Amino acid sequence: MFHKLIPLSFLLLLFASCSNNTSLPKEGEPVLFAEHIAPIIHANCSKCHNSQGAAPFQLITYKDVASKSKLVAYVTSNRIMPPWPADPEYTHFANETYLTNEQISLLNRWVNEGCLPGDTASLETPTILEKKWQSSEPDLIVRMQKPIRVPGNNTDLFMVVKIPFELPKDTFIRAIEFVPGNKRLVHHVNAHIIQFEPSKKSNLFDGNFLVNQDQTKSTTIHKELNLLNDDGSYAPMTPSVCNYLPGAQFSFYPKEIGGYKIGRKNAFYLNDMHFGPSAVDEIDSSYFKIYFGSEPPKRPVSEFQIGTLGLVPVEPKLEVKANEVKTFHITFPVPQDISILTLVPHMHLIGKSFWAYAIKPSGDTIRLIRINNWDFRWQYFYQPKTLLKIPRGSVIYVEGVYDNRAENPNNPFSPPRVIAERNGSMKTTDEMFQLIVTYIPWKKGDEAISME
Repeated sequence: MFHKLIPLSFLLLLFASCSNNTSLPKEGEPVLFAEHIAPIIHANCSKCHNSQGAAPFQLITYKDVASKSKLVAYVTSNRIMPPWPADPEYTHFANETYLTNEQISLLNRWVNEGCLPGDTASLETPTILEKKWQSSEPDLIVRMQKPIRVPGNNTDLFMVVKIPFELPKDTFIRAIEFVPGNKRLVHHVNAHIIQFEPSKKSNLFDGNFLVNQDQTKSTTIHKELNLLNDDGSYAPMTPSVCNYLPGAQFSFYPKEIGGYKIGRKNAFYLNDMHFGPSAVDEIDSSYFKIYFGSEPPKRPVSEFQIGTLGLVPVEPKLEVKANEVKTFHITFPVPQDISILTLVPHMHLIGKSFWAYAIKPSGDTIRLIRINNWDFRWQYFYQPKTLLKIPRGSVIYVEGVYDNRAENPNNPFSPPRVIAERNGSMKTTDEMFQLIVTYIPWKKGDEAISME
């Protein structure tokens, strides 16, 4: 069986996805915003481009989109946006966010024909649309005790954070959503829940609520954050209840999959909260949304991680010399039948491409994911359209290419210098190579369970 591991999980979406369901004008008729362009924009782009979204400007009304029409045409034609790193010609995923050539042509034609409005009076109002794009109302919001201050010193900041909370009774949790307060700075978060027996923990809120990960020994973190029971023993921890990465979008798993049983006294334990470099002092007030369940979890979710900090290492050792392009591999035999829920590829700045697949005992290939042009800014939790079975005895192969040349615009150093995996360092200027897999033990019929 697998051991549960802590996965590595900056949401600054400029353009969101566009649906592949496109309404086309009849022959000889012009392209109109209301009839042809709005469905694309509203289906996906506006999910982030609204008054509550992460994007820097709104794209909902005709006026919104027409005023940005040349920009929209440019970034879509050059496939800068929407940001969907995975190669759609290799594997398809649930809720894919890429534009077809047909959609790009339609957008350009609309711009070239003068951005005609069409029957905009028939469109839903921004208020109605925004309600559709918002996630479900949570049952509980758990906030930090105080904002986190991020110094403007242009260096990465790694914190360990405690966010305690109490409930009136034991209950079940269906899902947990992390909401970054400062979307520009929060890079990744790994969150766990520590559960305390009421008789063994008198006060959850004593102690520090955060410590600097780089300056604190792991053996003292629990003491400084007051995460031990009153007698000094460790309380049980449920790992990886919620994780966050650049580009991450919250979604519920299918019914009966995932969830947790939880007691009255608890604390979110963020053992790794990473803030990217900032030139000015800033603050962050991230929080969690909790969605309760009505029944115990029937199929708990597990995770494993391969490569850096994982079950199997990167081969050869992850080190790229200055002005070198180098390929690395991860090989992992799957010890049981599993159904994959989520794939999370991870590299840092000089990552060039990422390719993962599995070979079944029969010799057949299961395509997992291929990213031809890795972009550190856009990292996703990729979910297959239906649960994906990987049989016991299959071998997962991962290939990563790294480009440490001066010509690489993402190279953090000029001139280039040696970049390597350094004792599990998560600094963006060091490197990592990982595949994180969320799964459940396979059951007959899993392949028919939709993830969309």
